[in-house]
Amino acid sequence: MKEPDKIVGRIAHDIIGAAIEVHRTLGPGFLESVYEEALCIELQLWRLSFARQLSIGVDYKGHTVGEGRLDILVENGVIVELKAVDELAPIHTAQVISYLKATGYPLGLLMNFNVPILKNGIRRIILSQLSWRLGG
Repeated sequence: MKEPDKIVGRIAHDIIGAAIEVHRTLGPGFLESVYEEALCIELQLWRLSFARQLSIGVDYKGHTVGEGRLDILVENGVIVELKAVDELAPIHTAQVISYLKATGYPLGLLMNFNVPILKNGIRRIILSQLSWRLGG
């Protein structure tokens, strides 16, 4: 499995640090939109550039057939998908995989804020890791 380059790794590290600060301050129990707003404030404090609710086209054999929406794209390279659920389900991982495949970005962070300790609610999903498993 090929890890993303060091720059992407540093960005992911900073995003996780910012998310831990949000979780430390707010704790679990709020809606995803609350965590998104707070995380964006924290990303600004960390001086990380980002786009919220970024629309992406879904391509099928050269035709745009719809769109997806990224919760947050940080430094034009790391997708952050936020959840506030009892437990992450396989469909949540599949969502991030689909976004990575559609955009070509190297790394996705799936974060569930509805946990006592945030590090237990974070999944790193690497695009190159998916290629051999999903044939794409």
